[in-house]
Amino acid sequence: MSNADGFLVSRVNRSPDTLLLAVGDLLVLVGFLVVGELRHGVNPVESPLVVADTVAPFLLGWVVAALAVGAYAPGATRTVRTAVLRAAGAWVGAAAIGLALRATTLFHGGSPLSFVLVVTGTGVVCFAAWRGAVSYLR
Repeated sequence: MSNADGFLVSRVNRSPDTLLLAVGDLLVLVGFLVVGELRHGVNPVESPLVVADTVAPFLLGWVVAALAVGAYAPGATRTVRTAVLRAAGAWVGAAAIGLALRATTLFHGGSPLSFVLVVTGTGVVCFAAWRGAVSYLR
């Protein structure tokens, strides 16, 4: 087994529950970013590429950060505290990566301080609530 395989095995619980958790995470991420786009007058039906360009850097960030903090590892939602801490940690990392990518010419939008604070804070609340609820209801 390569080091990469060992890392993934220790960071990803390969189960149907993990798949459902990942789908829920995707819905949370896309959901709150689309709400933000709507609040700024962007219609996702009329401008799907604009929305995709907003979501993409944060989705890339989520994949990296969620693996790094073990958001899909065995026991990631065993307790509400663990679920909330891993979700919040993953989002803070994902937001940092996404915001850094938005500050480049690869994506639109930039990263003004007001956006940094709103997207990081809103994401922490959304992901912590989602993951906390999943853990509580198990």
